[in-house]
Amino acid sequence: MSRRDRRFSLAGVRRAASVSAFLAVLAGGVTPAEAGIPSATEIPIAGEVPTLDSPALAPEITPGSDQPLMKPESEVVGTTLAATESENCGTPTTEGEFSCFQVTSPGKQSALSSGTTSASVSPPQWCEESTGTPLGTRTQVCQTNAGIYTTYKKVDGVVSISGQAKLLIINYSYTDTGLGTFAHQIETSAYQGWGEALKATISGKATRNGQCKVQSSSFPSKPLSPLNSWQVGESFFDTTAVNDGDIGTCATKWTITILNGSQLPVNAVYELNEIRCDNATPGRPKVGCVVPWFPSLLSYSAARAPGLVRHVTLAQQSGLPGATFEKPLRRTTDSALIGRNRLMACGDAPSIQGKSCDEYPFASTKNGLATGGNRRTFDDCDLPSIPSGTGASGVSVCMVPKEDQDYQGGTNTQFYRSERVINKDPFRVGFTA
Repeated sequence: MSRRDRRFSLAGVRRAASVSAFLAVLAGGVTPAEAGIPSATEIPIAGEVPTLDSPALAPEITPGSDQPLMKPESEVVGTTLAATESENCGTPTTEGEFSCFQVTSPGKQSALSSGTTSASVSPPQWCEESTGTPLGTRTQVCQTNAGIYTTYKKVDGVVSISGQAKLLIINYSYTDTGLGTFAHQIETSAYQGWGEALKATISGKATRNGQCKVQSSSFPSKPLSPLNSWQVGESFFDTTAVNDGDIGTCATKWTITILNGSQLPVNAVYELNEIRCDNATPGRPKVGCVVPWFPSLLSYSAARAPGLVRHVTLAQQSGLPGATFEKPLRRTTDSALIGRNRLMACGDAPSIQGKSCDEYPFASTKNGLATGGNRRTFDDCDLPSIPSGTGASGVSVCMVPKEDQDYQGGTNTQFYRSERVINKDPFRVGFTA
């Protein structure tokens, strides 16, 4: 059974995937700074930082998938984990013992090659590149985080560190364009540590906020030790955006709890808000979920439609958007805007037997001529009255074989449906041989 097949094994709901991450540590109790002791990051501890198995880390590409993208800054809302480092401490016991969990930057430690995780669905290898910022495809998202768990003891008014563990945390969420159920896994591993900290146990509970409900949540209590072992929490959520036209987002949250003997537990909350589910994709009357900020690739066959591919290639080379992650196109489902784009670009096109007017960016995007700019064309496009040009605004027009246009229309429709590209969603345009 292939890895992708295994993802579908649990009641038909495990799917290729998504997740973004914020990490906020719950406030409360005494902090080391208040107690006059050094920051946990200043304390050296035993153990070696895991290193990558290979110096070059290539994204894992499976059939029908795409290379991952770091979440664009323009899509980040609020404060992300990468922007803050904070600490949560428990109140000292009568014996003067307490512990703290400090959020830290994940750096470049290897999250995956320090050991094999026991997750039902292993995170893709490219998760290692998602240090502090969500990294995703249309159906998966991952973010590796880090933290330091430190135990303290106060004797005769003097506070000292009795143990410490450095942890890697993997948040991984996955879904499918044809399912209203998606998963959020959290995995933790202590890769360095000593003393009382390694006597602790870790557990977790999943909750949600938004248009979804918890289907299941499981993260039973497990010891932090031995080093490089993995503790895994797995949760599944069902969207409630199921009625015709519904579009809903869901923030999924894992609260992990570290408990050590009689000490009060310390908690950390990992919230992911990267999944959108809908029953509003034209031509696809069923619910599905995606990572909406990821621009999937719409690919044309040069062998099947050489005239179309030539035109789009020239248009992109002249500066028009759509070829890259940084400058994608954005779909519109506004029929009035689509009509204006088409009329302004090709309304005066000549009648040539066997040919049709092609415009790029497409009329079905928010990048069409109705949003500004001028028309441009190229040699052999049969539009001598339209000048050439360059730049990111406007559209390119060209007379191409009618069969290429017919192929394009069907390909675009199937792409929008399969990737659940709805109004305002980004996408890219490329080619195969």
